Amino acid sequence: MLAKTNGLVALSIPAIHSPVRRARGAFAASLAAALFFLAGSTCDRPPAVPDSVKGPAVVIRNQDGQDWTVTVELARTPLERQKGLMWRWSLPKDHGMLFIFDDLAVRSFWMKNTRIPLDMIFIGPDNRIVGIVENAEPYTETKRMVEKPSRWVLEVAGGECATRGVKAGDLVYFFRIGE
Repeated sequence: MLAKTNGLVALSIPAIHSPVRRARGAFAASLAAALFFLAGSTCDRPPAVPDSVKGPAVVIRNQDGQDWTVTVELARTPLERQKGLMWRWSLPKDHGMLFIFDDLAVRSFWMKNTRIPLDMIFIGPDNRIVGIVENAEPYTETKRMVEKPSRWVLEVAGGECATRGVKAGDLVYFFRIGE
C-alpha cells in the first residue's frame, strides 16, 4: 500500500505481528517441535534388548531416558515366589528375579534366608514403577512393601537402583516373559 505524506511516498506494510499471524506462527512452531520430538524421541520408542540377552529380560527406562537391561529369572508359581533368591551368595550385575502375579495387589516380601541385600522394584499395571525398597537387609523377616498395588516385583542386587537412577514413575518393558 502506498501513502503520500509531506510530499514523500511511503510504503505501508500491514503489521507482521498481528495477533492472527502470531498465533499461526506459534502453532506452526509448536507443531514442528512436537513432530521433531515424536520422530526423534527415544522415550516413546520401546527399547531393543541386546543380542547378548537370550532369555527373559526387563528393560527399565529412567526419567533421563537411559535404559537398563536386566536378565531375569521368573518366579510365577507360589513355590517359586516363596523361594525367590534365598540361599544365594551373589547376584550377577544386571541380573535379577521377576515375580509375576495374576492379580493387582499390595505386595510384601521378606528376606528370610536371603544372603544378599536386594533392591525390590514394585511395578504397577501400567508398567510404571510404583515404589522401590532399596537395600533390603539380608536374613530378616521384616515385611518390605510399598503402599501401592503392583502386578510384578523385580529384585536386583542392592544399590543398583541408586546406581542406575531408577525411581518411582520409571517405565518398565518386559521381553520373553511368556505373558
